[in-house]
Amino acid sequence: MKNQVEEKFAEFFEKWVCQLDDYSQQLIRISKESSSEAEQQALVSKLTSHYKEYYTVKWALAHEDVLVFYCPVWVSTFEMAYSWVTGWKPSIIFRLVDSLRKTMVPGGGSLAELTEQQLRKIEELRLKIRLEEEKVEREMERQQVALADRKMVELARLTSRLSNGEVDGLVEVALKGLLSGLEKVMKAADCVRLKTLKGILDVLSTKQSVDFLAGTSILQIQMSIWGTKRVQAYVNTSN
Repeated sequence: MKNQVEEKFAEFFEKWVCQLDDYSQQLIRISKESSSEAEQQALVSKLTSHYKEYYTVKWALAHEDVLVFYCPVWVSTFEMAYSWVTGWKPSIIFRLVDSLRKTMVPGGGSLAELTEQQLRKIEELRLKIRLEEEKVEREMERQQVALADRKMVELARLTSRLSNGEVDGLVEVALKGLLSGLEKVMKAADCVRLKTLKGILDVLSTKQSVDFLAGTSILQIQMSIWGTKRVQAYVNTSN
């Protein structure tokens, strides 16, 4: 049974992905049409605001129950296999850029036409983001070690000697510290994700930003579709 935070975010996430799908279709259409730069920039702004809304809602609900974001019920096990600290790994964005550069046809103002200066800036950003990923991973490891920390072991031993009220108080303090740490790591990972998106968009032209955001949106939506299909196939096979 879902708790209140899971229900709220699952409902929000379903609507958010539907809107993302709509934006991706608009991006594809505007990329093919002879649209003005102002129209393209307006759509890019809408999509970046859409991503910011996701993290605003996520952080607000995580403050109530951060654990649900480490074991989300709104994504498939297939998507979870590619998850990194409650979301997508920032470095995957650079692989996507490389892929889009190779698959897009030069002459259309797309990512196939990145300049040497743009490529250099993207490579510099890649290195910076990798260092920030490692920092988040070290902090996540520290939180995991805290689960088996001596204080937690001592707390378990004390349960046989203290009254229920005293035990409840100690457990509450220990859990509060642990959950606060997990929330901090989650937000740090989300900030790296947002910094990666902003960093790439700062390097790209408006037209390239449209193509890039279309690629990221389609990838996220397809991951969800593939995950759902794999679950359905497993259920059908089991039956």
